[in-house]
Amino acid sequence: MAKVAIVTDSNSGITQAEAKNLGVFVLPMPFMINDETYFEDVNLNQEEFYRRLRDGANICTSQPSPESVVDFWKKLLEEYDEIVHIPMSSGLSGSCQTAMMLAEDFEGKVCVVNNQRISVTQRQSCLDALLLVAEGHNAAQIKEFLEADKFNSSIYIMLDTLYYLKKGGRITPAAAAIGTMLRLKPVLQIQGEKLDAFAKARTTAQGKSIMINAIRNDIENRFGGFKHGESIYLMIAHSDNLEGALAFKEEVLAAFPEYTGQIQVDCLSLSVSCHIGPGSLAIACAKNIRG
Repeated sequence: MAKVAIVTDSNSGITQAEAKNLGVFVLPMPFMINDETYFEDVNLNQEEFYRRLRDGANICTSQPSPESVVDFWKKLLEEYDEIVHIPMSSGLSGSCQTAMMLAEDFEGKVCVVNNQRISVTQRQSCLDALLLVAEGHNAAQIKEFLEADKFNSSIYIMLDTLYYLKKGGRITPAAAAIGTMLRLKPVLQIQGEKLDAFAKARTTAQGKSIMINAIRNDIENRFGGFKHGESIYLMIAHSDNLEGALAFKEEVLAAFPEYTGQIQVDCLSLSVSCHIGPGSLAIACAKNIRG
């Protein structure tokens, strides 16, 4: 049986320390801050990132260099027979396509999974991959399984501010000004490839309700409902808003009394947070592959 390594990037929210405990490997994502390069969870932690973001630093995301990816794989292949590489969604970054191109030179030993997930749902894909490894599947089989499973997840994100969408050119200054004046709380969604608008809330409470109802609709109409407590995974994420996320978790548990599993609370990927800013809340779900 082939010895298979599971690789992801730091967009999954898996820290270097957590990766060691889980038995996966995390490629840190690079960021340019005022023209200097930093690497997530290596020399750029959550606290420093949000401090620089609030201070108005010019922050932009980047892809890992091809050399760093190839070197990362080559080192792992000294110990492992095959690699399953699970990058962030191809619709949100070019890093997936780059990895797929680089993998062509590895004669099938590296399988890049394009299952179009990010943050907590990308993390769940890594946990699913570990389960498949334990069941004896090879890299090609895991890639095929995860890509077939890619749409069995949802994320909804409520923003605290429109400032960063305006700064990044994702909405016009006029739209941002009107939204700020009306104190709107936009709710965005990630369904596969892209981060899209979903709804507009007037209050935080209304935004939470919108997200809970959207997840409930997905669970009931897309994922077959709660067959048992852990047939669906529920997850909460946030951007520098842990207190709000923990409170939201309690509201989610109250909204789904039939759910008996553990709810993962995690930080949103810095690549997403870079565009939406601090203070956001998110809820996500993913179908249990062993349902």
